[in-house]
Amino acid sequence: MPEKPSARPWTAWTTRLLVLGIVLAALNLRPAITSLGALLEEVRDGLGMSGSVAGLLTSVPPLCFAVFGVTAPRLARRFGPGAVVCAGMAAIAAGLLIRPYAGGTPGFLAASALALMGIAVSNVLMPVIVKRWFPDRVGSMTGLYSMALAFGTSIAAAATVPLTDALGGHWQPGLAVWAVLAVAAVLPWLTFIRDREAPSAGHASSAAEESGGSEEQAQARPEPKGAGAAEGQPALRITRSRTAWALAVFFGLQATAAYITMGWMAQIFRDAGVSAGMAGLLLAVTMVMGVPLAFVIPRVATRLPHQGPIALVLGVCGLAGYAGLYFAPAGGAWVWAVLLGVSNCAFPLALTMVGMRARTGTGVAQLSAFAQSTGYLISIPGPLLVGVLYQHSGGWGLPIALMTALMVPQMVVGVLAGRDRTVEDEAGR
Repeated sequence: MPEKPSARPWTAWTTRLLVLGIVLAALNLRPAITSLGALLEEVRDGLGMSGSVAGLLTSVPPLCFAVFGVTAPRLARRFGPGAVVCAGMAAIAAGLLIRPYAGGTPGFLAASALALMGIAVSNVLMPVIVKRWFPDRVGSMTGLYSMALAFGTSIAAAATVPLTDALGGHWQPGLAVWAVLAVAAVLPWLTFIRDREAPSAGHASSAAEESGGSEEQAQARPEPKGAGAAEGQPALRITRSRTAWALAVFFGLQATAAYITMGWMAQIFRDAGVSAGMAGLLLAVTMVMGVPLAFVIPRVATRLPHQGPIALVLGVCGLAGYAGLYFAPAGGAWVWAVLLGVSNCAFPLALTMVGMRARTGTGVAQLSAFAQSTGYLISIPGPLLVGVLYQHSGGWGLPIALMTALMVPQMVVGVLAGRDRTVEDEAGR
């Protein structure tokens, strides 16, 4: 069934604005988490949190992503993906502004949940938006927003402590300042609130041209059948697909590793004798590794028939990084930060595979929601268990052993998810 054209003309400037909106949205998908990781000790002291409660706090992001992410496709069908992402950015801004001043742990958690709700729906819809508006540039556009996501993650980790010092040394304004970035992200998406359909094939060619290709190349590669269609197609029985389950488990295990890293790595270094500012910088190094790799990995992955070898390489880097944290956390801190940063690039690999394991826009939307929501449910216990083990063992040996143990199945399901097949074929059997 052919797509309906957009309600208004789609110009080169519209494409540029959409690309800007995608980049700004991606920049806001992690500062709420890594800014907290950099100041976790100060927040714990200020709110009187135990290690177990702090572990619960670091488990809130995947919980919110699982609960709210599953609603994203339904909201996008009703209101349009642009409107949902715009509302998501507004929720992030409000939550980040409110949470430092909410008063007490319950208010802090509630405001964090509001921000994370906005992140959750935007997380799910980014692959959908790329598949709809840039069907011929899935790899490069996934790389672009993954790179922006990694950049925003690392900037928040590196700059939160210096910003806190510059704003008087209190952790509240150091966390609240990141609401400004979310407000900026709302603005370009206001233009796309009424766009419920992808542009027509000719306009998609313009989008490809603006993102680095030529119009001739885009026209030579027609939009995949059904790409961008959110309505008029039957829903897949996604739970019948083994690939969908493999991708969901892979997503969940890489998210577990990522949120443990974002929530606790700075504390590991601080407990090893590293200063607060240096620990935040090391966390930023881990996050900034995703800036170049998040652009390279999706482009390489889309050119390979099987993405499993990439998952294996990333897993080996993670195992080496955990070994370093166990044996010499301060002595080789920079090396371990780099290795764990490479390992964390399993996230853009997972997003790329979401786009590759489905043929249609409807399939991508369902697979993205299923893989991310199920994956984030899987990842909830990890950061909490790390907090409990840390508090009751009095050290980092057991938590690091847990992280190491989880990396092995991540590598296995990464190989399974990387096989060249689609959920439409499997779910239809």
